[in-house]
Amino acid sequence: MKKIFVLAAVAMMTAVSAQAQDGYEDTKHEIAVSYGSLSNATWMAIGDDLGSAMISLGKVRYDDGKIFGALGLEYFYHVSPVIGVGAVATYTRETKNLYIANDKYGEAKNNYITVMPAVKFNWLRKKHFGMYSKAAIGATFASKKEEYSKGSAENRSESKVNFNFQASLLGLEAGSPYVRGFVELGVGEQGVFLAGIRCKF
Repeated sequence: MKKIFVLAAVAMMTAVSAQAQDGYEDTKHEIAVSYGSLSNATWMAIGDDLGSAMISLGKVRYDDGKIFGALGLEYFYHVSPVIGVGAVATYTRETKNLYIANDKYGEAKNNYITVMPAVKFNWLRKKHFGMYSKAAIGATFASKKEEYSKGSAENRSESKVNFNFQASLLGLEAGSPYVRGFVELGVGEQGVFLAGIRCKF
């Protein structure tokens, strides 16, 4: 495994060296917006639902769920043509109905806001095309609220902070030197698959 990692690193550095004179190097800042699927917040929500069902032996369950996100916003400053440092922020919202003994009891609303310092490695740079990898580590601020339409229980809310991350193993971008569309494959809070638009200046 170590040999494979070393060989991959050497190959990436070779590609960077080969493209160093071909890339478009006069931009240092970039801002991007994206939308991703299968984010960590989605898996958190699924885990919470399964936990509630198991603890109550199926009496309490959540259904009819709708998830918006992960909506991402990111900024990078390029300390060199190869390496950019910055931050990534995401927002995910989930709504679902609460059922007790198959009777609709109320509604749950969950919001997940994530902030992560990040680094980006541009290992292929062309004037109209690029390939890169990205990593980010930070925290998710989750707020959860249940509003009950039946029974005498008071509405319930809670907040907590969770560790979170994004590892985009492969990113592809194409367009003009200043505005590009992009797609990424990876894992984390921005999603397994995400797409968006990026502006460089």
